[in-house]
Amino acid sequence: MQEIKKLPVGVENFEKLRTEGFYYVDKTGILKELLNNWGEVNLFTRPRRFGKSLNMDMLKTFFSYGCDASLFEGLQIAAERELCEKYMGKFPVLSITLKDMDARDFEGAKAALSTIIGREALRFSFLSESGKLTEEQKAQYAQLIRNDTAGRQIFSVSDEALKDALRTLSELLYRHYGQKVILLIDEYDVPLDKAHLFGYYDEMADLLKNLLSRALKSNESIYFSVLTGCLRIAKESIFTGLNNFKIYSISDVRFDEYFGFTEEEVKAMLGYYGLEKYESLIKEWYDGYLIGNTSVYCPWDVINYVDLLRADPDAAPKAFWINTSGNDIIRTFLSMAKQSTRREIEQLIQGETVAKKIREELTYRELYENLDNLWSVLFTTGYLTRREKAEGEIYRLSIPNLEIRRIFTEQVQEWFQKEAKKDVPKLDAFCEAFVRADIETIEKQFNAYLCKTISIRDTAVRKEKKENFYHGILLGLLSHRGDWDIVSNAESGEGYSDILVEIEDKGIGMVIELKYSETEDMEAACREALQQIEKKDYKSRLIEDGMETIFQYGIACRRKKCQVKVLK
Repeated sequence: MQEIKKLPVGVENFEKLRTEGFYYVDKTGILKELLNNWGEVNLFTRPRRFGKSLNMDMLKTFFSYGCDASLFEGLQIAAERELCEKYMGKFPVLSITLKDMDARDFEGAKAALSTIIGREALRFSFLSESGKLTEEQKAQYAQLIRNDTAGRQIFSVSDEALKDALRTLSELLYRHYGQKVILLIDEYDVPLDKAHLFGYYDEMADLLKNLLSRALKSNESIYFSVLTGCLRIAKESIFTGLNNFKIYSISDVRFDEYFGFTEEEVKAMLGYYGLEKYESLIKEWYDGYLIGNTSVYCPWDVINYVDLLRADPDAAPKAFWINTSGNDIIRTFLSMAKQSTRREIEQLIQGETVAKKIREELTYRELYENLDNLWSVLFTTGYLTRREKAEGEIYRLSIPNLEIRRIFTEQVQEWFQKEAKKDVPKLDAFCEAFVRADIETIEKQFNAYLCKTISIRDTAVRKEKKENFYHGILLGLLSHRGDWDIVSNAESGEGYSDILVEIEDKGIGMVIELKYSETEDMEAACREALQQIEKKDYKSRLIEDGMETIFQYGIACRRKKCQVKVLK
């Protein structure tokens, strides 16, 4: 019996994936398209976790001297015999990734870059004794692998040598082999992201501009180069003077199926593991990204969820992406949003589209200058996708799937709680109204809070999901009182109540049940909530805990309105 292949969770090494029994979604077709259409510099921009790093390692494996042809047996590129004979294993390849450059200051960033380039240079240690190089050229190589005698870092490279490092290495390899070099740079924009975050953007932009421009501009040692990143950084920022670019963004139809999983590829994976019945669920949660003209799934999500399903067939979908990508962009977006923008966010969360002008070429300094730029960033980073063919620079944007919708709603709730806590006296008054059973104040204050947040009105969202949203808002507001014992979805009586509150020093307990009213008759929803409290005896736990005064609250919500009823 043939052994079932493992899911490649986090595996970005192509050789390991092919030799250690991992499932591989064949993306080697990118080689044919690239070789038939390459430019001197090829830049692919895609969101995080869409397979960029694995594709880059696959390119490195294919082109590098000593390539093991068996790694590509049975894959799409193996059918292209002429291309394989001409290009497979025929090049020196320089390959670096900048995705781990996460330094908090510029000196740390330079040290990290020195280590990245130093380790890559060590792969070609034979250069130090090459008979094809002059003593001066060997000295240039020695600078790139020089150890730091002070022990601060692994490698110590002078600023000037660092700026010239990729050009130097490519020239030395060309001189040694007599064959031009293929240069691969993965996640080229990560250092700029971190530099902008920690306040050394200008220094990092200057370093990268020198490093990349010297390597890519008029470098006769380079056959061609491939770069990947999340954002398309404006040329004037770090690519000054480069006119030999081919840029393949998420709007470009070229190479559109090679980053992300197509529907056919997901179906094949589910069929292989006998999980066909989850097809529609996976589509709802992880599909919906339009790259060029192709709808694709996020590979990271699909692989993780299929791996989870193999262990637990009852496992619910998760927002795997939120654990791998910082969501600072959404928090910043919400903090800058005015009322009109919040209404647009409501439209997106309820499954509608909004029309926005998109700038795909920005500098990191421009990202947070205004809301228009933030719309562009949300689009290029995968939080939003386009739903219709663009009219010039105007795109119809939407949230791609349920996973990203969950991320948005969770970030909305976090943002709202933070905003509410800025006015402590108002929040104290709201909480105290529950202690006094002052439903007039509760309704007035809760309505005021709801007007400031973003409502969930999507008709496609189930009623209980809407209730969960309002539940989360109220729970966050009440949790302001650190001296109260507050439990969410607590087991009590014959079921689970939404919120139980115990104020031990006063002997006061509260049962709160929320309902989403599908009609304007919110009073009926309040009665339904109170009836559920009584029927399932939710107050029994409070009685057992010695609460002497117990308030039972039935709260109905609809869009940005609420109604409250109480029983003592």
